Amino acid sequence: MIDQLYRKAVLTVAERKPIEQLIRARGWGLAQRFVAGETSAEALRAVKELSQEGILSNLDLLGEFIESPAQCDEFAQNVLNLLDAAHAQGITPYVSIKLSSVGQGKTEGGEDLGLKNARRIVGKAKGYGGFVCLDMEDHPRVDQTLAQFRTLVGEFGAEHVGTVLQSYLYRTEADRDALDDLRPNLRIVKGAYLEPESVAMPDKADVDASYRRLVYAHMKAGSYVNVATHDESIIADVKHFVLAHGISKDAFEFQMLYGIRRDLQKQLAQEGYRVRAYIPYGRDWYAYFSRRIAERPGNAMFVLKGMLRG
Repeated sequence: MIDQLYRKAVLTVAERKPIEQLIRARGWGLAQRFVAGETSAEALRAVKELSQEGILSNLDLLGEFIESPAQCDEFAQNVLNLLDAAHAQGITPYVSIKLSSVGQGKTEGGEDLGLKNARRIVGKAKGYGGFVCLDMEDHPRVDQTLAQFRTLVGEFGAEHVGTVLQSYLYRTEADRDALDDLRPNLRIVKGAYLEPESVAMPDKADVDASYRRLVYAHMKAGSYVNVATHDESIIADVKHFVLAHGISKDAFEFQMLYGIRRDLQKQLAQEGYRVRAYIPYGRDWYAYFSRRIAERPGNAMFVLKGMLRG
Protein backbone atom coordinates (compact mmCIF):
# COMPACT_ATOMS: atom_id res chain seq x y z
CA MET A 1 0.00 0.00 0.00
CA ILE A 2 2.88 2.38 0.82
CA ASP A 3 4.39 1.75 -2.62
CA GLN A 4 1.06 2.51 -4.25
CA LEU A 5 0.69 5.76 -2.28
CA TYR A 6 4.23 6.82 -3.16
CA ARG A 7 3.68 6.13 -6.89
CA LYS A 8 0.35 7.96 -6.85
CA ALA A 9 1.87 10.99 -5.10
CA VAL A 10 4.80 11.23 -7.53
CA LEU A 11 2.71 10.80 -10.67
CA THR A 12 0.12 13.30 -9.43
CA VAL A 13 2.81 15.91 -8.79
CA ALA A 14 4.46 15.13 -12.14
CA GLU A 15 1.22 16.03 -13.95
CA ARG A 16 1.42 19.63 -12.73
CA LYS A 17 2.63 21.95 -15.47
CA PRO A 18 5.02 24.02 -13.29
CA ILE A 19 6.76 20.81 -12.19
CA GLU A 20 6.98 19.55 -15.76
CA GLN A 21 8.44 22.87 -16.93
CA LEU A 22 10.99 22.82 -14.12
CA ILE A 23 12.10 19.26 -14.80
CA ARG A 24 12.26 19.81 -18.55
CA ALA A 25 14.36 22.94 -18.05
CA ARG A 26 16.79 21.51 -15.50
CA GLY A 27 16.38 17.76 -15.54
CA TRP A 28 17.78 16.49 -18.85
CA GLY A 29 21.18 15.80 -17.37
CA LEU A 30 19.49 13.70 -14.70
CA ALA A 31 17.18 11.98 -17.18
CA GLN A 32 20.22 10.72 -19.05
CA ARG A 33 20.63 8.13 -16.31
CA PHE A 34 17.47 6.49 -17.67
CA VAL A 35 17.35 7.75 -21.29
CA ALA A 36 20.09 6.92 -23.82
CA GLY A 37 19.87 10.23 -25.67
CA GLU A 38 17.65 12.30 -27.90
CA THR A 39 18.69 10.79 -31.25
CA SER A 40 18.72 7.35 -32.84
CA ALA A 41 22.47 7.65 -33.31
CA GLU A 42 22.93 7.96 -29.54
CA ALA A 43 20.58 5.04 -28.92
CA LEU A 44 22.39 2.78 -31.38
CA ARG A 45 25.70 3.72 -29.77
CA ALA A 46 24.25 2.52 -26.46
CA VAL A 47 23.20 -0.74 -28.14
CA LYS A 48 26.75 -1.39 -29.29
CA GLU A 49 28.21 -0.55 -25.88
CA LEU A 50 25.87 -2.98 -24.13
CA SER A 51 26.52 -5.71 -26.69
CA GLN A 52 30.19 -5.65 -25.70
CA GLU A 53 29.05 -6.73 -22.24
CA GLY A 54 26.86 -9.51 -23.62
CA ILE A 55 23.63 -7.57 -23.11
CA LEU A 56 20.94 -7.34 -25.80
CA SER A 57 18.80 -4.27 -26.43
CA ASN A 58 15.20 -3.20 -26.91
CA LEU A 59 14.95 0.28 -28.44
CA ASP A 60 12.05 2.58 -27.65
CA LEU A 61 11.49 5.96 -29.31
CA LEU A 62 9.67 7.90 -26.60
CA GLY A 63 6.28 9.45 -27.30
CA GLU A 64 2.70 8.62 -26.35
CA PHE A 65 -0.82 9.98 -26.73
CA ILE A 66 0.20 11.92 -29.83
CA GLU A 67 -2.74 13.96 -31.04
CA SER A 68 -2.89 14.44 -34.81
CA PRO A 69 -2.85 11.70 -37.49
CA ALA A 70 -0.02 13.51 -39.25
CA GLN A 71 2.09 13.42 -36.09
CA CYS A 72 1.31 9.72 -35.68
CA ASP A 73 2.46 9.02 -39.23
CA GLU A 74 5.61 11.06 -38.61
CA PHE A 75 6.32 9.10 -35.44
CA ALA A 76 5.85 5.81 -37.29
CA GLN A 77 8.22 6.99 -40.01
CA ASN A 78 10.82 7.80 -37.34
CA VAL A 79 10.55 4.23 -36.06
CA LEU A 80 10.92 2.92 -39.62
CA ASN A 81 14.02 5.09 -40.00
CA LEU A 82 15.38 3.60 -36.77
CA LEU A 83 14.92 0.09 -38.16
CA ASP A 84 16.79 1.08 -41.32
CA ALA A 85 19.60 2.70 -39.32
CA ALA A 86 19.99 -0.35 -37.08
CA HIS A 87 20.09 -2.70 -40.05
CA ALA A 88 22.64 -0.48 -41.81
CA GLN A 89 24.93 -0.82 -38.77
CA GLY A 90 24.61 -4.58 -38.66
CA ILE A 91 22.20 -4.59 -35.73
CA THR A 92 19.18 -6.89 -35.84
CA PRO A 93 16.44 -4.47 -34.78
CA TYR A 94 14.40 -5.11 -31.66
CA VAL A 95 12.09 -2.20 -30.85
CA SER A 96 9.11 -1.35 -28.67
CA ILE A 97 6.26 0.90 -29.76
CA LYS A 98 3.23 2.32 -28.03
CA LEU A 99 0.26 1.98 -30.33
CA SER A 100 -1.08 5.33 -29.09
CA SER A 101 2.01 6.99 -30.55
CA VAL A 102 1.30 5.64 -34.04
CA GLY A 103 -2.42 6.40 -34.09
CA GLN A 104 -4.38 3.82 -32.09
CA GLY A 105 -7.98 5.01 -31.77
CA LYS A 106 -7.79 7.26 -34.83
CA THR A 107 -9.45 6.15 -38.05
CA GLU A 108 -8.02 6.64 -41.52
CA GLY A 109 -9.73 5.17 -44.55
CA GLY A 110 -11.97 3.04 -42.36
CA GLU A 111 -9.00 1.45 -40.58
CA ASP A 112 -7.42 2.12 -37.20
CA LEU A 113 -4.35 4.25 -37.88
CA GLY A 114 -2.40 2.57 -35.08
CA LEU A 115 -2.88 -0.85 -36.62
CA LYS A 116 -2.04 0.47 -40.09
CA ASN A 117 1.23 2.00 -38.90
CA ALA A 118 2.05 -1.04 -36.75
CA ARG A 119 1.75 -3.19 -39.86
CA ARG A 120 4.34 -1.00 -41.60
CA ILE A 121 6.70 -1.24 -38.64
CA VAL A 122 6.35 -4.97 -37.97
CA GLY A 123 6.60 -5.71 -41.68
CA LYS A 124 9.88 -3.86 -41.99
CA ALA A 125 11.25 -5.39 -38.79
CA LYS A 126 10.39 -8.87 -40.08
CA GLY A 127 12.24 -8.10 -43.31
CA TYR A 128 15.36 -7.45 -41.26
CA GLY A 129 14.84 -10.53 -39.07
CA GLY A 130 13.86 -8.28 -36.19
CA PHE A 131 11.17 -7.99 -33.55
CA VAL A 132 8.59 -5.44 -32.39
CA CYS A 133 7.10 -5.39 -28.91
CA LEU A 134 3.74 -3.63 -28.54
CA ASP A 135 3.95 -1.82 -25.21
CA MET A 136 0.92 -1.95 -22.95
CA GLU A 137 -0.44 1.39 -21.81
CA ASP A 138 -3.15 2.41 -19.34
CA HIS A 139 -6.08 0.05 -18.76
CA PRO A 140 -8.63 1.57 -21.20
CA ARG A 141 -6.33 0.55 -24.08
CA VAL A 142 -5.78 -3.07 -23.06
CA ASP A 143 -8.63 -4.65 -25.06
CA GLN A 144 -7.79 -2.86 -28.31
CA THR A 145 -4.07 -3.50 -27.90
CA LEU A 146 -4.59 -7.23 -27.35
CA ALA A 147 -6.97 -7.44 -30.32
CA GLN A 148 -4.48 -5.67 -32.58
CA PHE A 149 -1.68 -7.85 -31.25
CA ARG A 150 -3.67 -10.93 -32.21
CA THR A 151 -4.17 -9.51 -35.71
CA LEU A 152 -0.46 -8.78 -36.15
CA VAL A 153 0.62 -12.20 -34.92
CA GLY A 154 -1.71 -13.74 -37.48
CA GLU A 155 -0.13 -11.67 -40.26
CA PHE A 156 3.55 -11.66 -39.29
CA GLY A 157 4.10 -14.49 -36.80
CA ALA A 158 4.79 -14.59 -33.07
CA GLU A 159 8.54 -14.63 -33.73
CA HIS A 160 8.37 -11.04 -34.99
CA VAL A 161 5.82 -9.35 -32.72
CA GLY A 162 5.05 -9.57 -29.03
CA THR A 163 3.29 -7.57 -26.36
CA VAL A 164 3.32 -6.72 -22.66
CA LEU A 165 1.14 -7.79 -19.74
CA GLN A 166 0.99 -5.91 -16.44
CA SER A 167 0.72 -7.94 -13.25
CA TYR A 168 -0.97 -5.22 -11.20
CA LEU A 169 -4.18 -5.40 -13.27
CA TYR A 170 -6.74 -7.86 -11.92
CA ARG A 171 -7.63 -8.96 -15.44
CA THR A 172 -4.15 -9.95 -16.58
CA GLU A 173 -4.07 -13.65 -15.69
CA ALA A 174 -7.23 -14.19 -17.74
CA ASP A 175 -5.70 -12.15 -20.58
CA ARG A 176 -2.60 -14.36 -20.58
CA ASP A 177 -4.71 -17.53 -20.63
CA ALA A 178 -6.70 -16.21 -23.59
CA LEU A 179 -3.52 -15.69 -25.63
CA ASP A 180 -2.17 -19.23 -25.20
CA ASP A 181 -3.33 -20.36 -28.64
CA LEU A 182 -0.89 -17.87 -30.20
CA ARG A 183 2.13 -19.17 -28.23
CA PRO A 184 2.98 -15.49 -27.83
CA ASN A 185 6.19 -13.77 -26.88
CA LEU A 186 5.19 -11.80 -23.77
CA ARG A 187 7.00 -9.24 -21.68
CA ILE A 188 5.75 -9.43 -18.09
CA VAL A 189 5.95 -6.21 -16.06
CA LYS A 190 4.41 -5.08 -12.79
CA GLY A 191 2.89 -1.89 -14.23
CA ALA A 192 3.82 1.77 -13.87
CA TYR A 193 0.67 3.76 -14.73
CA LEU A 194 -1.51 5.47 -12.15
CA GLU A 195 -4.56 3.21 -12.16
CA PRO A 196 -7.70 3.16 -9.96
CA GLU A 197 -7.94 0.46 -7.31
CA SER A 198 -11.02 -0.88 -9.10
CA VAL A 199 -8.76 -2.28 -11.84
CA ALA A 200 -5.30 -2.51 -10.26
CA MET A 201 -4.01 -4.18 -7.11
CA PRO A 202 -2.92 -1.62 -4.50
CA ASP A 203 -0.64 -3.92 -2.48
CA LYS A 204 2.88 -4.77 -3.64
CA ALA A 205 2.67 -8.30 -2.25
CA ASP A 206 -0.35 -9.03 -4.43
CA VAL A 207 1.30 -7.51 -7.50
CA ASP A 208 4.44 -9.59 -6.91
CA ALA A 209 2.42 -12.79 -6.44
CA SER A 210 0.51 -12.09 -9.65
CA TYR A 211 3.82 -11.45 -11.43
CA ARG A 212 5.21 -14.84 -10.42
CA ARG A 213 2.02 -16.64 -11.46
CA LEU A 214 2.10 -14.99 -14.89
CA VAL A 215 5.74 -15.87 -15.53
CA TYR A 216 5.38 -19.45 -14.33
CA ALA A 217 2.15 -20.06 -16.27
CA HIS A 218 3.66 -18.74 -19.49
CA MET A 219 6.77 -20.84 -19.04
CA LYS A 220 4.71 -23.98 -18.37
CA ALA A 221 2.68 -23.22 -21.50
CA GLY A 222 5.92 -23.45 -23.49
CA SER A 223 5.87 -19.85 -24.70
CA TYR A 224 8.73 -17.35 -24.63
CA VAL A 225 8.81 -15.10 -21.56
CA ASN A 226 10.55 -11.77 -21.05
CA VAL A 227 10.96 -11.47 -17.28
CA ALA A 228 11.10 -7.69 -16.97
CA THR A 229 12.02 -6.85 -13.40
CA HIS A 230 14.83 -5.60 -11.18
CA ASP A 231 13.36 -7.42 -8.17
CA GLU A 232 16.13 -9.76 -7.04
CA SER A 233 13.76 -12.01 -5.07
CA ILE A 234 11.66 -12.60 -8.19
CA ILE A 235 14.77 -13.16 -10.29
CA ALA A 236 16.03 -15.74 -7.78
CA ASP A 237 12.64 -17.49 -7.76
CA VAL A 238 12.57 -17.62 -11.58
CA LYS A 239 16.04 -19.17 -11.59
CA HIS A 240 14.86 -21.86 -9.17
CA PHE A 241 11.65 -22.43 -11.13
CA VAL A 242 13.37 -23.03 -14.46
CA LEU A 243 15.91 -25.33 -12.83
CA ALA A 244 13.19 -27.35 -11.08
CA HIS A 245 11.10 -27.66 -14.25
CA GLY A 246 13.92 -28.30 -16.71
CA ILE A 247 13.22 -25.11 -18.67
CA SER A 248 16.00 -24.07 -21.05
CA LYS A 249 17.71 -20.69 -20.77
CA ASP A 250 16.72 -20.24 -24.41
CA ALA A 251 13.03 -20.18 -23.43
CA PHE A 252 13.15 -16.87 -21.59
CA GLU A 253 15.19 -13.79 -20.90
CA PHE A 254 15.58 -11.19 -18.19
CA GLN A 255 14.81 -7.63 -19.22
CA MET A 256 15.79 -4.51 -17.31
CA LEU A 257 15.71 -0.79 -17.85
CA TYR A 258 18.62 1.16 -19.27
CA GLY A 259 20.65 2.75 -16.49
CA ILE A 260 19.13 0.73 -13.65
CA ARG A 261 21.02 -2.10 -11.91
CA ARG A 262 23.72 -2.35 -14.51
CA ASP A 263 25.66 -4.53 -12.09
CA LEU A 264 22.83 -7.05 -11.96
CA GLN A 265 22.48 -7.02 -15.75
CA LYS A 266 26.17 -7.85 -16.15
CA GLN A 267 26.02 -10.52 -13.46
CA LEU A 268 23.10 -12.34 -15.09
CA ALA A 269 24.77 -12.19 -18.51
CA GLN A 270 27.95 -13.62 -17.03
CA GLU A 271 25.88 -16.46 -15.53
CA GLY A 272 24.74 -17.38 -19.03
CA TYR A 273 21.25 -15.93 -18.96
CA ARG A 274 19.92 -13.91 -21.87
CA VAL A 275 19.62 -10.29 -20.73
CA ARG A 276 18.08 -7.40 -22.62
CA ALA A 277 18.11 -3.72 -21.68
CA TYR A 278 15.12 -1.55 -22.54
CA ILE A 279 16.71 1.55 -24.12
CA PRO A 280 14.46 4.60 -24.39
CA TYR A 281 15.53 7.64 -26.38
CA GLY A 282 14.05 10.79 -27.88
CA ARG A 283 13.00 14.31 -26.98
CA ASP A 284 9.67 13.33 -25.44
CA TRP A 285 11.24 11.86 -22.31
CA TYR A 286 9.31 13.53 -19.48
CA ALA A 287 6.45 11.00 -19.04
CA TYR A 288 8.85 8.06 -19.10
CA PHE A 289 11.19 9.81 -16.67
CA SER A 290 8.28 10.52 -14.29
CA ARG A 291 7.30 6.84 -14.20
CA ARG A 292 10.86 5.82 -13.38
CA ILE A 293 10.96 8.31 -10.49
CA ALA A 294 7.64 6.94 -9.25
CA GLU A 295 8.99 3.39 -9.05
CA ARG A 296 11.17 3.88 -5.99
CA PRO A 297 12.07 6.67 -3.54
CA GLY A 298 15.78 6.28 -4.32
CA ASN A 299 15.15 7.53 -7.85
CA ALA A 300 13.37 10.61 -6.50
CA MET A 301 16.26 11.37 -4.13
CA PHE A 302 18.69 11.08 -7.05
CA VAL A 303 16.74 13.75 -8.94
CA LEU A 304 16.30 16.08 -5.97
CA LYS A 305 19.99 15.99 -5.11
CA GLY A 306 20.93 16.60 -8.73
CA MET A 307 18.61 19.57 -9.07
CA LEU A 308 19.85 21.11 -5.82
CA ARG A 309 23.40 20.82 -7.11
CA GLY A 310 22.27 22.39 -10.42
